[in-house]
Amino acid sequence: MSELFPGFTTRHVATAGARIHCEVGGSGPPLLLLHGYPQTHAMWHRIAPRLVERYTVVCSDLRGYGDSSKPDGGEGHVAYSKREMAKDQVEVMQALGFARFKLVGHDRGGRVAHRLCLDHPQAVERVAVLDISPTRLMYASSDMGFATAYYHWFFLIQPFDLPERLIGSDPVYYLRRKLGGLSSGLGVFDPRALAEYERCFADPATIHATCEDYRAAASIDLEHDGADAHARVQCPLLALWGEKGVVHRFFDPIADWKSVARDVRGKALASGHYLAEEVPEATLAELQAFFEG
Repeated sequence: MSELFPGFTTRHVATAGARIHCEVGGSGPPLLLLHGYPQTHAMWHRIAPRLVERYTVVCSDLRGYGDSSKPDGGEGHVAYSKREMAKDQVEVMQALGFARFKLVGHDRGGRVAHRLCLDHPQAVERVAVLDISPTRLMYASSDMGFATAYYHWFFLIQPFDLPERLIGSDPVYYLRRKLGGLSSGLGVFDPRALAEYERCFADPATIHATCEDYRAAASIDLEHDGADAHARVQCPLLALWGEKGVVHRFFDPIADWKSVARDVRGKALASGHYLAEEVPEATLAELQAFFEG
């Protein structure tokens, strides 16, 4: 990964429930970047090398993804609750010497970031969420159009081992269809990053763990979100989303995030789902303005 993250150092941090792989670079204030499905930390390769000019940047693989460990999901998929996944990342940052940091999460990483802000408010100075609305709201607002566009939300939560077997029969095909279908086409992805996604996603353990992530989202995560229905993200929150994407068509991210956070701003960018790879310059500019504001 040195080609994609020049000057970064690879770290593996043991947390209470997993072993987390991350790439660390820079020497300024700490900034944690969390990826989404079905990717790895490699999705940040077009903006992380620029962010290190001002920040200590930590690009982390969520548990179950990339080169992080894939613990057993446990009863009720508890090991893949966003609460446990958020706890991993807080422990990673603490191990690196950072009790408080700025945070960006795309897709699943954004859902982990949301939970992290609720469970560990003292740890987050500012948070940016990319191309999502809150999980509980998205499930509650589901209709035929959304379910068709985001079929994987309902496919991946099916009981073991239906999605695992079907995806496992040709994981590279599935991965490419997923990436291409939610973006402006596979051509937007750097071949080196795409090869990294394919390498990691071809592992049956990754396929299973990522299904567990979605199963948790449709069960224990909803329980946690329901219990915290009146809780609000206390720190400033930036919502960015793609104007060519599903979230833009079916949701109102600013209003949605204002229902769960106190201080919200944001905008749509001329992109599909994968903002950091499709429109890296625009994404970088918005993040820098937000974090330095």
